[in-house]
Amino acid sequence: MNKHYKFFQNSRCEYFPCHKVAKDSSFNCLFCYCPLYVLKKDCGGNFKYNDKNIKDCSQCIVPHTENSYDYIMSKIKEVVKLGSIND
Repeated sequence: MNKHYKFFQNSRCEYFPCHKVAKDSSFNCLFCYCPLYVLKKDCGGNFKYNDKNIKDCSQCIVPHTENSYDYIMSKIKEVVKLGSIND
């Protein structure tokens, strides 16, 4: 069964690709804004904090890989839980 819903690419986007990758054809735009950002240090991505203590994800490609959908879905319960704590 094809699972095309797990991958989307907008090569016409003026920012495409927004991160350096080895192969543009496998760059996944589905999670253009990473839903795991709110998990801070527990997102699993390659990030750093800048001198103003703001999370900088500019070097992270975790949400843009071919298998990003499965990884993000495996962590999304943590995002939902965090949201319900803040309500």
